Amino acid sequence: MTQRAVTVPALILLALLPTAVLASPGCNSQAAMSCAQGTVWDEATKTCVATTS
Repeated sequence: MTQRAVTVPALILLALLPTAVLASPGCNSQAAMSCAQGTVWDEATKTCVATTS
């Protein structure tokens, strides 16, 4: 195997790597949460609880 056969694919991979990293979803830990009608999100219990009115 020639040096060029190894070098060219390696350079292409290195050139495309930043694009792949930026396109990945990452580790965003915040997700959208919606509760059913008549309930609200309780941060302490991390659940939807019925509203009292």
